Amino acid sequence: MLGMTYFGLFHTLISLVAVIAGVISFLRAGGISSDDVPGRVYVAFTIASCVTALGIFHHGGFGPPHAVAILTLVVLGVAAVARRSSLFGQASRYVETLGYSATFLFHMIPAVTETATRLPPGHPLAASADAPALKATYLVLLMLYVIGAVAQCAALRREAFRSAGRRYSLGRRSG
Repeated sequence: MLGMTYFGLFHTLISLVAVIAGVISFLRAGGISSDDVPGRVYVAFTIASCVTALGIFHHGGFGPPHAVAILTLVVLGVAAVARRSSLFGQASRYVETLGYSATFLFHMIPAVTETATRLPPGHPLAASADAPALKATYLVLLMLYVIGAVAQCAALRREAFRSAGRRYSLGRRSG
């Protein structure tokens, strides 16, 4: 089983469900939102993935994967607060959208690391999580996140302008 315990396999399957739901949400709506079924599945399975990650001690003790799990839970909480309150004011939609997208990035870091250090069996692509190729891959993932974040912000801005335009035109009187 690629050096995985049954618990590790369970964690991986939960994470895969979250990632697949996130991809579906991105393809359908351009981002992850708790308004639709794929978004709710993404959030629920991401929480489960984080909780199970905290029980995996592949390298002995608390390490970077555990920190990523905790950070992901915090960002999910911030995104949920942004969605359900006025704490962030007009920036709430941006905080929610960018927060959920950041958690998707956080999924990709261990996914790439675990895949590259385990596959192909017997001759993995990377000897360790510190391999230079992996560090370059993390940088590419970060750049993709930034590009996606800019695109998502632009789309939210266009949506806000369209909504404001509709409100304005609905409030005008015919002469």
